[in-house]
Amino acid sequence: MSVDTSKMPRLGFGLMRLPEADGNIDLDSVCKMVDKYMEAGLNYFDTAYVYHGGKSEEAAKKAVVERYPRDSFYLATKLPAWCIKSSEDRDRIFNEQCERAGVDYFDFYLLHSIEEGGNYDTYEKFDCFKWGVEKKKEGKIKHFGFSFHGTPDLLEKLLDDHPEVEFVQIQLNYIDWDNPVIASGRLYEILSERNIPMIIMEPVKGGTLASPPPEALKLFNASRPGASAASWALRFVASLPGVMTILSGMSNEEQVKDNISTFTEFEPLSDGEKQTIEEVKQIMHGKPTIGCTSCRYCCDGCPMGIPIPDIFSIINTIRIYNEGWRAKNYYNSNIAGTARASDCIGCGQCEGVCPQHLPIIELLKDASSQLD
Repeated sequence: MSVDTSKMPRLGFGLMRLPEADGNIDLDSVCKMVDKYMEAGLNYFDTAYVYHGGKSEEAAKKAVVERYPRDSFYLATKLPAWCIKSSEDRDRIFNEQCERAGVDYFDFYLLHSIEEGGNYDTYEKFDCFKWGVEKKKEGKIKHFGFSFHGTPDLLEKLLDDHPEVEFVQIQLNYIDWDNPVIASGRLYEILSERNIPMIIMEPVKGGTLASPPPEALKLFNASRPGASAASWALRFVASLPGVMTILSGMSNEEQVKDNISTFTEFEPLSDGEKQTIEEVKQIMHGKPTIGCTSCRYCCDGCPMGIPIPDIFSIINTIRIYNEGWRAKNYYNSNIAGTARASDCIGCGQCEGVCPQHLPIIELLKDASSQLD
């Protein structure tokens, strides 16, 4: 059974950056956000085994599964290669996910973050593609695919080797379209040529495109007064043919409202607006920012407990807005009490799991020279 793209909502709710209170997911806020999203006729929720330290799937259960009829929403989750040490781990993790989320099946199930090296090798070593097809035959998975952070060459190999794949989730946004590491544009072209439905992650690049430099905001406001920068990023992706669902990792009710308004009576980008995007890209490519999307994969295994994405966000603030004093003050008041950039021991765990392939160890050294 292939994916019926006509029934899929254009905006998906990513459960990776949920609001927190006292270090835990703020369930009351999440429920309110879910209600606004569902009331708008939208119903695709994306989680994963590792999001929020394993708590995201439980939040999906409390905020969605226990509060809405099972046939009224789609729920997606993912199998993480880095947690698989044996064939038995596939079913162990899957069964745990079903229990966490309170479901008997997942509408969409993905092999998480395929790229060259460890993740790809693990999925092939333990026959995870064949396993996914078997789970689908059992009715435990409705649709089977994978999320991807590798090269175009690997994507083509995967699609050749595994025609059973029904959809692919890729990172795509206007700033990464020509990025030689992310290669959003080429990945999109490959999937389009093969008519494979696409789910898009990081359309706002972890919030980076929601807060572009002031000169970029000026261009956006001149072209479309009152529209948020995030809406521009979402409209860029939604204007592309073949895109099935666009995930937004919404963290508060205002983001939910803004994203819903973007897709209510949706307007594709005009030729003039496409030119504005190109001008904004030129501005942003001139800023030497760190391409961190705050997925926080690096945080879970860091032996020093360094909040790496938070530190990189501060460095980007300095680079874009020249707010050196304020940024350093924020670092000392809110970040350094947990762990400093200088606490890095160079173990490399973070670099091994970074989907953006960032040289995190060196970046932390640079951050420490500025902040510590």
